[in-house]
Amino acid sequence: MAESAGVYCPMPSEQDNVEQAKGNPALDLSTFIPPAPLMSPSIIIEFCDRCRWLHRATWVSTELFLTFPPPVLKAISIIPLNSEETGGRFRVWLNLEGSPPQLMWDRKIEGGFPELKGLKQRIRDYVQPGKSLGHSDKKSE
Repeated sequence: MAESAGVYCPMPSEQDNVEQAKGNPALDLSTFIPPAPLMSPSIIIEFCDRCRWLHRATWVSTELFLTFPPPVLKAISIIPLNSEETGGRFRVWLNLEGSPPQLMWDRKIEGGFPELKGLKQRIRDYVQPGKSLGHSDKKSE
């Protein structure tokens, strides 16, 4: 049982969940269809979890979805990495139909995190060439 701000929310037992699912076709696992792997076009953001870059990864994904809402981008995957080999990694990949994922940004190669303006322009050039990004397309003086 969970209680938050005076609201009572009973926590069902695992057996209760099984019994409830038996009578509910919406909870019949045999009818579940998993998402297609790497829907196209889609983005994959890999980040070093040991560096605590989850917030940055979710911020980048939010900004990309706001600029390229579905169906332009069909999915954004955020993948935390936690090994010695992936220490310090922050990569953004673009997956397009019929081709392997293309690297749009690598923190180590580029020398830092992406400025969203530049990242959006790179992605735009593949998924919506010619689309105006408004103030993000204006040249800096």
